Amino acid sequence: MATTSTLFTATPSHLCSSKNGIFLPSQALLLKPNSSRRCDGKNEKKGGRIACQSTSVPADDRVPDMGKRELMNLLLLGALSLPTAGMLVPYASFFVPPGSGGGSGGIVAKDAFGNDVIASEWLKIHGPGDRTLTQGLKGDPTYLVVENDKTLATYGINAVCTHLGCVVPWNAAENKFICPCHGSQYNNQGKVVRGPAPLSLALAHADIDDGKVVFIPWVETDFRTGQDPWWA
Repeated sequence: MATTSTLFTATPSHLCSSKNGIFLPSQALLLKPNSSRRCDGKNEKKGGRIACQSTSVPADDRVPDMGKRELMNLLLLGALSLPTAGMLVPYASFFVPPGSGGGSGGIVAKDAFGNDVIASEWLKIHGPGDRTLTQGLKGDPTYLVVENDKTLATYGINAVCTHLGCVVPWNAAENKFICPCHGSQYNNQGKVVRGPAPLSLALAHADIDDGKVVFIPWVETDFRTGQDPWWA
C-alpha cells in the first residue's frame, strides 16, 4: 500500500477500523475491531490519516446496582458489629463487682486472691483485734474486723479515706487507722478523730451466709455518731 510509509501521530491506544481491521501504528499489526472505539461510516483519508470517532460507555453501565450495594453495606456492618460487641461485653463486665447477692444487695467478701471469705477459715488465721482488707461492696477495699472474743464483727469498715480517697491502712501499734496521704486519723471502728478528713469511714453489715462472709449495705443510723449514714 502506498500509504504505509506515512507517519501516524496516533498512540498505541488509538485504534481505528477499516474494512480489513484495526491498524496499530506502534506494532504495524492488523487486529480485530475494538468495541471501545469506532470510526465514522464515511471515513475520509487525508494525507494518509484515518479520521476516527471515540465512543463512551453508557452511564447506566457504570452505576452499580443499588440492591447489591445495600447488601454489601449490611454485610460489612454485621462483620464489624460482632467483634465490637465481643470486646465491649468483657470490658463492661470489668466494672461489675464480682460475687453474688440476694435481693438485699449483698456481696460475698473476697480475700486478696479473689477467693470467697469463709468465716471459719478466716478465724483460723486472723486473731483477736485483727483488721484485714477484703473486697467489699462496689469493689471497695473493706476491713473485716475480728473482735476480742475471736468472733467476726457484724460490720465491715470501708478503707477509702473521706478526705481525698486514699486507702487508709490499719496501724495496730497505735490502734487506729492513719491515712498516709494527709494524716487523717480514725479510731479502731473507723470514726474520724483527726482531720483533714471531714467524715468517718463508711460501714457495711458483715453477715455470715452458708459459711461465707457477706457484706450488705448499711442504711441504718451510724452507731458511732448516732447520725444517719452519709454514704447511704
